Amino acid sequence: MVETQVWRVDPDAPDLEHAPQIIAAAEKLAQGEIVAFPTETVYGLGGNAKLQDSVRKIYEAKGRPSDNPLIVHVATLEQVRDICTEIHPIAQKLIDTFWPGPLTLVLPSRGEVSNAVTAGLSTVAVRMPSHPVARALILASNLPIAAPSANRSGRPSPTRADHVFHDLDGSIAGILDGGETGVGVESTVVDCTTTPITILRPGGISKEQLIEAVGAVAEDPGLTRSDQAPKAPGMKYKHYAPEATMYLVPAGKDRISELIAFEKNNDRRIGVLTTEENRDSYPEADVVLVCGRRSEPETVAHNLFDVLRHFDQKKVDAIYSETFSEDGIGKAIMNRLSKAAGGRVIE
Repeated sequence: MVETQVWRVDPDAPDLEHAPQIIAAAEKLAQGEIVAFPTETVYGLGGNAKLQDSVRKIYEAKGRPSDNPLIVHVATLEQVRDICTEIHPIAQKLIDTFWPGPLTLVLPSRGEVSNAVTAGLSTVAVRMPSHPVARALILASNLPIAAPSANRSGRPSPTRADHVFHDLDGSIAGILDGGETGVGVESTVVDCTTTPITILRPGGISKEQLIEAVGAVAEDPGLTRSDQAPKAPGMKYKHYAPEATMYLVPAGKDRISELIAFEKNNDRRIGVLTTEENRDSYPEADVVLVCGRRSEPETVAHNLFDVLRHFDQKKVDAIYSETFSEDGIGKAIMNRLSKAAGGRVIE
């Protein structure tokens, strides 16, 4: 057990790179410790990407399988060139269009980062976050920061500092509390070593946006298969799961109501994940939680992980979830819901 410090920092404060909280967290990183920090997607659990012992601590704190690679967070293109052998023109176009922001690029590795970061692959996943606290921490530490989401492996990703504290208190050196995150689902991961480029994980940048920027875009079979080594986070293992068994119900409201009635006959406490438009459609349910507005899917993405964690507080036995269109960010929403449900779908 270690004492987990919490440094509260205003993301809108001037000269964040020199704020005492940022300096304190950067010093921990320089000492090989690991700290959590906010990005525009979710909170990350960061360590020095070049230091094997630091990266090992990330895996241990999360309980994360060692064949699941990590994303390296940078603040400058110089840092990218330091750890990658090349940035070909399509990758550069993606950088020019979407960085800083919720897009991770898989590029050829120069071998500068720990092989624990790459899980032994010849590529490395890199992104430049737009959150001011994340950028200030990277600049203050002058390190490429390896950072998966700051939660216990398999749990819903953290969008607030208290989520991190709940999962990792006593296991990490500190948490930079910069308030609630924005996008709510993790970055899109794109393999730039293939032709065309390949989406390895849907996220904050949609396939449609990528196509508009660079043309042809493929999707990796690993998005739906689990029998191959993962090339990026979130491809192989069960993720984002609440404590209760969760089911996706594409048929919608009437089918969910039938399922609730059946469950109530068995004296089980039932939760429903729904949207603002349908919040009053399930009076029989014990717990009804709204994750956003169906008409504005970005609100669903923003609230999804917080709602999944809230179900744990409500102590339900099962959760039935509505499903969503896979247009735009809906692809990322359904990817996370499918993993949270362990692939369980009730037609």
